[in-house]
Amino acid sequence: MRKRSALDGLRPLCYPLSSPMKSLFVSDLAAEQTITSFFLVQEKEIRNTREGKSYLRLSLGDRTGAVEARVWDLFESAAKEISRDDFVKVQARVEVYRDRPQLSVLQVRRAKPEEIEISDFLPHTKHDVEKLWSQLLEYAASISNPWLNRLVAKILADPEVTRRYKRAPAAKVMHHAFLGGLLEHVISLCGLSKQLAAHYPELNLDLLLTASILHDVGKLHELCFERSIGYTTEGQLLGHIVMELDTVTRAMDAIENFPPPLRTVVQHLLISHHGQYEFGSPKLPMIREALAFHYLDDLDSKLAAVSAAFASDSGDPLWSSYSSALGRKFLNLSAFLNPSKRPEPSS
Repeated sequence: MRKRSALDGLRPLCYPLSSPMKSLFVSDLAAEQTITSFFLVQEKEIRNTREGKSYLRLSLGDRTGAVEARVWDLFESAAKEISRDDFVKVQARVEVYRDRPQLSVLQVRRAKPEEIEISDFLPHTKHDVEKLWSQLLEYAASISNPWLNRLVAKILADPEVTRRYKRAPAAKVMHHAFLGGLLEHVISLCGLSKQLAAHYPELNLDLLLTASILHDVGKLHELCFERSIGYTTEGQLLGHIVMELDTVTRAMDAIENFPPPLRTVVQHLLISHHGQYEFGSPKLPMIREALAFHYLDDLDSKLAAVSAAFASDSGDPLWSSYSSALGRKFLNLSAFLNPSKRPEPSS
C-alpha cells in the first residue's frame, strides 16, 4: 500500500512536475491572473477570519519582492508539509487587496531541488563581488597605523569572515538589503572617508577606514542569508553592535601589546556609529571621527534607500515607490524639470 503523503489532502496538481525554472516574479503580478510559479516561503501562520474561519497565511517572495498569499481550503496538510524558508511551487489567482496584489492559492507543494535556481529568490549586488573584495583589501592595506592595519587584516583574513562578508546584506529591509549589500556599503564608506578626510585634514583617515570596514562585521552573524534575509537567534537577542564589539575586542586582545587607548577608541567607534540612543547606540559619538563616521554611515544608508525606492516601479514617472525605511516617496527631479522627456505612466 502506498504511504499517504502529507499533501494528499490537496486537489491534484494541474501543472507538470517537470516544468521549467522560475519565469514569473512578484514584480510581474497583475490582477485577474492565474499564475504558476516558484516562491520562497518567508512567513507562515494559521489565522482566523472575523467569522472564525481558519486559513493559512503565507508571505511568498523572490528576488523582486514579496507578496501575501492565502490558502483558504484544505490547507491543513500543506501547513504541516511546508515550513518557513521552503521553496514552493504555487498555482494561484492574483487578487488586489488594499491596492496591493495578493495570491489566493489554489495548489501548493514543496519544490524539488532541481527546479530551483537560488539567484531567482535573493536580490544580489549588480557589482562584481570579487572586484569589490579586492577594493576592500586595498583600502585595508592603505591603513598606515600599524596596529589598526594588523587588526583589520587579522579579521578579514579569517576564511569564515571572508566567505560571509562577500555574501552578507547590510540589512534585512532598511538599506543594501541584498546579497553583497554589506560589501557594497562598506566600499562606498571607504571612498567617502577618503574624500571627507581630504576636505577635513584634522580627521584621522585610518580611524575612518577602520570604522568603515569593521562597523558592521556583527551583521555577518546577526543576519541569516542562505535562503531568505532574516535574523539569527543570536542576532535577535544581541544585535550586531554587541556581536561586533565582541569580535573586534577579541581580535585586539590577540594582538600582542595592542595599545589600550587605541583599543578604547576602536570600541567607541563601533558602539557609537548609530549616533543616537534610540537607534541602538549605547553611547553617543564623542570623538570627532566617530561623529563624522556616523553621518557618513547614515548618509550612505539613506541614499541607498532612496535608490531602492526609485528602482521599484511605482507606475508614476514623477514619483518613486513609497520608502518604508524613510517614510515617504521621492520626486524624480529629472522628470519634473524636463516634462518633455517624461516617460508615460506604466499601466
